Amino acid sequence: MRIVVCVKQVPNPEIAASQYRVDEQARTVAPMAGVPLVMSPFDEQAVEAALRVRDAHPAAKITVVSLGPERARNVIKHGLAMGADEGVLLADTAFAGSDGYTTALTLTAAIKKIGNVELVLTGRQAADWDSGVVGAGIGELLGVPVISFAQEVRVENGVVHVERVLDDGTEIVEVPLPAVVTVSNELGTPRTPSLRETMRAARKPVAVWSASDLGLAADTVGAAGARRVLERMFIPVKKIRCELIAGNSPEEQAAGLAQRLLDARLI
Repeated sequence: MRIVVCVKQVPNPEIAASQYRVDEQARTVAPMAGVPLVMSPFDEQAVEAALRVRDAHPAAKITVVSLGPERARNVIKHGLAMGADEGVLLADTAFAGSDGYTTALTLTAAIKKIGNVELVLTGRQAADWDSGVVGAGIGELLGVPVISFAQEVRVENGVVHVERVLDDGTEIVEVPLPAVVTVSNELGTPRTPSLRETMRAARKPVAVWSASDLGLAADTVGAAGARRVLERMFIPVKKIRCELIAGNSPEEQAAGLAQRLLDARLI
């Protein structure tokens, strides 16, 4: 069985919002210098889901794929240290400015190039933009079923069995392979890379593919092919006004407050 896990490098989501800078002119947000870049936590759980499937099927091979600049190699190495077998970095200046559609398009081309992929796993959403559309987009472009918000993933006899999270409980969904599954945080805590696996990760292969390697024209990927239109990015202005209710006693103040709320049609 061939499993592909799509992962993304993001600024550490545990960092305070004050450590980010919004450029309203360029419509971009960037972390300040020194903010660590990590694998998106949902994607880390997708890697864990793949490893659990391989625990039950030792012959399975796991490939970790990431779209990003050279520094994104670090998240691939993290996936390899967790136990994945190989990595693919999709790095090309043409990929810059990708939105959900062009990201899904590029990852789909990589999955097709890998070949014979039966199961694709992604996080339910990235921890930076939180759009949650790339996994479904990959399934649409591949023409295979998509199951979202998985908290358990099992494969038996060519069928993937997924327990997925609902607002009011869970449900079991089963589809024949190949399929795409997006993994939610309810899967549980991902395993911590052991020293042995971390050392082995340094020797595991990581291929680097460009747009031309994937057979994609430069005007179909990255910002050139993006379908999202970002109208504005700004820091919301918070206006707070404090009004003191006068009165010679608590009863008078309470009556004044009630009248003020009534005049404002809040009660």
